[in-house]
Amino acid sequence: MQVDPGIFKAYDVRGIHGEQIDAGVAYAIGRAFARVLSDLGGKPVAELRVGLGHDMRLTAPSLTERYRAGIVDEGAHVLDAGMVGTEMLYHLVGSRGLDGGLMCTASHNPKEYTGAKLVREGAIALSGDQGIQDIRALIEAGLPDLGPPTRGDAEDVDVSAEFHEAALKFIDPANVRPLKVVVDGGNGMAGPMVGPLLDRLPVELVKLRWEPDGNMPDGEPNPLLEDNRKLVIDTVRETGADLGIAWDGDADRCFFIDDGGSFVDGDFLTAILAEHLLAKQPGAAVLYDVRASRAVPDVVERAGGSAHVNRVGHAFFKTRMRDEGAIFGGEVSGHYYFRDFYNADSGTVPALLVLEKLSVEGKRLSELVGDFRSRYFISGEINSTVEDGPAKMRAIEERFADARIDHLDGVSVDYDDWHFNVRPSNTEPLLRLNLESLVSREDMERRRDELLALIRS
Repeated sequence: MQVDPGIFKAYDVRGIHGEQIDAGVAYAIGRAFARVLSDLGGKPVAELRVGLGHDMRLTAPSLTERYRAGIVDEGAHVLDAGMVGTEMLYHLVGSRGLDGGLMCTASHNPKEYTGAKLVREGAIALSGDQGIQDIRALIEAGLPDLGPPTRGDAEDVDVSAEFHEAALKFIDPANVRPLKVVVDGGNGMAGPMVGPLLDRLPVELVKLRWEPDGNMPDGEPNPLLEDNRKLVIDTVRETGADLGIAWDGDADRCFFIDDGGSFVDGDFLTAILAEHLLAKQPGAAVLYDVRASRAVPDVVERAGGSAHVNRVGHAFFKTRMRDEGAIFGGEVSGHYYFRDFYNADSGTVPALLVLEKLSVEGKRLSELVGDFRSRYFISGEINSTVEDGPAKMRAIEERFADARIDHLDGVSVDYDDWHFNVRPSNTEPLLRLNLESLVSREDMERRRDELLALIRS
């Protein structure tokens, strides 16, 4: 079968509906996924139990039927959770000891996109290095006949109540005091997933785009884009809210706006969450990614934890979380992982934890973040198109040969009072720069501009 190899990404399967992924491709992916789970788990396909879910996209129900048919035709048993947030599928896989799961979603991408997030047992993500390229190879080989298969079966399951109970265990609901919170679901899955939990807390909700709508009338549900944050920021300021929270389309990432209407960077939010969790479980390990502000390891170590730098990407975080026994991991991009949630990323748990932390400490979010903004001056991620990425990376290393240099993920260059990381994109001819100065914003901007001049020369 001919399939566009470009749909098989580093961390998931993703492409344009109809052009790159249609019913036939979905069916083939379902069949190949069952075979890969069989190989990874070392058991016959007929013994597999596989979770299935889909987001609010208009194309998701029909494509999910084809994923389901493919998995069942290979002989596995499917537990279909219907329309859910991605982390609810992770919960289904983890809590019921399933052999894997498939979530039909294209996350924050525009509505013409579709895709699948794939996990094995324990809700550990498949990646390009393990599993995803095997699915591609099986499909391209025509899914060779394995003999007369025993057809599997499927059942519909409702995971909502048990997911909500599990998420609520991360906090003491009695700790949460009355707060006004602007919530922006981006017409995605946050409303039905997180809404029932927030309704059980003494918070006043100002709801924006809270109902799922696969038409995506306001564009792609991606709060990392500044234009997409304007509505929640303006509403926080207009209503005098204590904070704003915005989710991406499949709601496994959440983003915070402080009481002054300023966006809270993901590394600063990682530090805030780490401090709160370490107060509950002192001495635990915390992961952070190579792009992050030094605020994260500084806070973790001050709180008595151990900080471990990690490669970017959820497949790498989930595996390392398991290996390290880390209580928590945070990425600059808004993915937050929790040991007690099968090491998976959640857009629900961070919202609950922040509400609890603000309540317990009696502080405003702007106060918590302000301590970081006045000490750590970060550039944010800046992309540059380059023709020869490896050559540029070598030039950077030569230019800063007197620094501490690390190759965990791209090139990390560290000095005592400033540092940066440059990483190549997995899918595009881009280099991604993240830089931080501990001196001043002006120092950060000067060094940032010097690096960009080198990268773009």
